[in-house]
Amino acid sequence: MKLIKSKLYLYIAGGCLLLIIFLFYYYFFSAFSIKSDISYVYIDNDDTADSVYTKLGAIGSNHTIAGFKTLARHTGYEENIRTGRYVINPGEGVMKVFRRIKNGQQTSVSLTIPEARTMEKLAGALSKRLMIDSTTIIKTLTDSTTCAAYGYDTASIVAMFVPNTYDIYWNTSIDKFMERMEKEHAKFWNKERTEKAKAMNMTPVQVATLASIIDEETANTAEKPMVAGMYYNRLKTDMPLQADPTIKFALKNFGLRRIYNKLLRVDSPYNTYKNTGLPPGPIKVASIAGIDAVLNHAEHDYIYMCAKEDFSGTHNFAITYEEHLRNAAKYSKALNERGIK
Repeated sequence: MKLIKSKLYLYIAGGCLLLIIFLFYYYFFSAFSIKSDISYVYIDNDDTADSVYTKLGAIGSNHTIAGFKTLARHTGYEENIRTGRYVINPGEGVMKVFRRIKNGQQTSVSLTIPEARTMEKLAGALSKRLMIDSTTIIKTLTDSTTCAAYGYDTASIVAMFVPNTYDIYWNTSIDKFMERMEKEHAKFWNKERTEKAKAMNMTPVQVATLASIIDEETANTAEKPMVAGMYYNRLKTDMPLQADPTIKFALKNFGLRRIYNKLLRVDSPYNTYKNTGLPPGPIKVASIAGIDAVLNHAEHDYIYMCAKEDFSGTHNFAITYEEHLRNAAKYSKALNERGIK
């Protein structure tokens, strides 16, 4: 009888142990995510423990969230929430997910600097990929003291941005972000590019400014060096650039299809019909193709260009004003035939 009771107690104890092991695995080691694809949770400065649990609730099951909460309460996580973008892979256990989030082991984002036309567009695009809000970005890029610290002013700071794709942490601060862009700019402007700019008697900012105009003049990468050569010829002779994209920028009207004479009177330092030389800064984030087109511009004698009448996006070039007028007449006729105002 005693032997039977001993075995019964042993079975009960064994059953309890198995139940404990099962519950321990169920709450702390079973797959956290109920999704079949990779998920990400974004934790920002405004998050509390409850809001983190809510965000995780869209990814995990009831019992894995309960396990996460238990670990959080007993490890001090609720008092030490770390911001970041955290990956949650299918099949990963609760303990692994918790350890990653608690220790701040975040996953970087691929941030592509857009070839934005305005500061607002640039800030908006960046804020969609970073924890920094667009207002903070605009405030930083329009602050003269901050710009001066990096060697720019508020008109030229956009020249610091090189439109590449970078791996960066989502919760990067605005100061760290600016430092990173400064380093990437220095890396881009290597010895070869710097020497080419010096040979043209231009600074990197001036190259980026001219490149931004060329980018707006043509989307045809093969034609960019030709356009660059034409504008460079004008700069060398102190001839006004007379670049239509600078008028659009001055008016902040990028949808204009035709630039009429009345628009050329706009009072702005970006009006390259009234002012000689380059405008105060880039009219957009210059493309790498545009920058390299300036540095490797085609050498020719053209000082005029006009969009082709076939609307191919390329241009007719001319040396004399008379030839240019003939090209302009053909293009104007094509616009009229299409009813483009």
